[in-house]
Amino acid sequence: MGRAQQLILEYASKQSLQVPSAPNLPDFSALWTNPQPVSFDTDKLADAQADFWKESLTLWQRFLDPGSVPAPKGDSDRRFSAPQWRDLPLFDLIRQSYQIVSEHMLRSVEAIGGLAPKQQEQLRFATRSFVEAMSPSNFVATNPQALEKIITSRGESLLRGMENLLADLDRGQLTHSNRGAFEVGRDLASTPGKVIHETPLYQLIQYAPTTKEVAKIPLVIFPPWINRFYILDLKPEKSFVRWAVAEGLSVFMVSWKSADESLAHITLDDYVSAQIDAIDTIRDLLGVEAVHAIGYCVAGTTLATTLAWLSAKGEAEKVASATFFTAQVDFADAGDLTLFVDDTQLDLAAGLAGDKGYLDGRYMAATFNLLRGKDLIWNYVVQNYLMGEDHTAFDLLHWNGDVTNLPAGWHQSYLRDLYRDNLLAKPGALTVMGVPIDLSRVATPAYVQAGREDHIAPPQSVWKITEHFRGPLRFVLAGSGHIAGVVNPPASGKYQYWTSDAPAETLDQFVAAAKETKGSWWPHWRRWIADCDGETVSATRARIPGKGRRKAIEDAPGRYVIER
Repeated sequence: MGRAQQLILEYASKQSLQVPSAPNLPDFSALWTNPQPVSFDTDKLADAQADFWKESLTLWQRFLDPGSVPAPKGDSDRRFSAPQWRDLPLFDLIRQSYQIVSEHMLRSVEAIGGLAPKQQEQLRFATRSFVEAMSPSNFVATNPQALEKIITSRGESLLRGMENLLADLDRGQLTHSNRGAFEVGRDLASTPGKVIHETPLYQLIQYAPTTKEVAKIPLVIFPPWINRFYILDLKPEKSFVRWAVAEGLSVFMVSWKSADESLAHITLDDYVSAQIDAIDTIRDLLGVEAVHAIGYCVAGTTLATTLAWLSAKGEAEKVASATFFTAQVDFADAGDLTLFVDDTQLDLAAGLAGDKGYLDGRYMAATFNLLRGKDLIWNYVVQNYLMGEDHTAFDLLHWNGDVTNLPAGWHQSYLRDLYRDNLLAKPGALTVMGVPIDLSRVATPAYVQAGREDHIAPPQSVWKITEHFRGPLRFVLAGSGHIAGVVNPPASGKYQYWTSDAPAETLDQFVAAAKETKGSWWPHWRRWIADCDGETVSATRARIPGKGRRKAIEDAPGRYVIER
């Protein structure tokens, strides 16, 4: 107790020396001064209440007279997988009581009427988040494993948990991975290369070839500007970049600068201009007419905009093919993230950014964590705070916590113009550098990858690309989600992917006709790229970083990915 008290006092003393400025928060009064009239489906509500009382009475009967009522079939909730939740009667009662109450809270949402579809989804999401937060597994007094750990460790587990909690409070961010286990440039983002071009917004990395011959058309990768680029260059055995280089591609990577006050003015025009600049820089360096381009997530949204801009300017031939990793261009069915986009929440995001001109990346990280609160929040609360366990050394989770700041104005525009108003899907509704954007003009051959279990860019939303582009298109549905569905090296032997040559107007039609292939989709993509142009050249001169007219500025991964 003395050591715990000392930890708290030291933390309080440290915090007292800091005077943070309070963010400007929006006026929430309209939410309750002009409430939306609601109604209840009395039949559904009555049925739900009757079922609740019936199940509650059955639970108490089973608790007071074991064996009188058959126990329910085992559930698959990992939070209660430990035998203590069933072997100890009190905790078995707590577990089942929670499950009954949470199930009926979620069912009661369906009995509420008079709400717009989005409001109904927001209420459903809020209720689910609440019941996840109130799980008895999240509290020391109602978690039998945490209590046993405290006893067997003579209180050390609780002390270590407090240390983990105070460290996260100090960082202002929930920790998922051992922060000292990896170093960018040593363990992660370690594929050899050079930074050969730099602007205030991005650095361009050229990777060193490992084959004697390389594809004539180079590959440029545009990673999400809301994350660090090394999601595609994790440990060597997981690195898409290292694999692509080994496959005989001349690979370039854009590394976006994390926003600070100097980037407060950045808009969509700047990101599109940066992509065009990178494409032109590579074409000039290697003396080629075109590049293959990859856009991941939000950078794929920007890449689609860039293709439309090039098409409007008569310069579409600069991109030989475009690949989209879990990217959206039509946000009509964009999933749970749309629940965070309304006028009140846009005002809240603007208030959090304050006068700095940029939004702290930790706010975005918290939003994405909320989408999978059970796995990305409460699981770590239990393991690291209640159980006092050490953080695991996991490269993907290390990347997930390596947040990037965003230009505040551009963040607002992205949410408002794309997520809320869906302007990119409307021909001419958006103008970039003076050019109206029309996705239907894009005829560039495209490879579109979606994740079957993606909660950030749902597959039905990614599919909508096929409804806008008019060029040859290959759609691939990969197993798993937004990250693991993309970062799935062939050597891992994980997951699967689905392809189909049959015409399909909807995702359901595609799935019905699709053929499943075990393992990674990367080799399938590589064959598709080769079909676009199989010509090769010698991996010499300008194909080696720093040997062409663009001299090396510094070694990969460069400064921008390390700056905080």
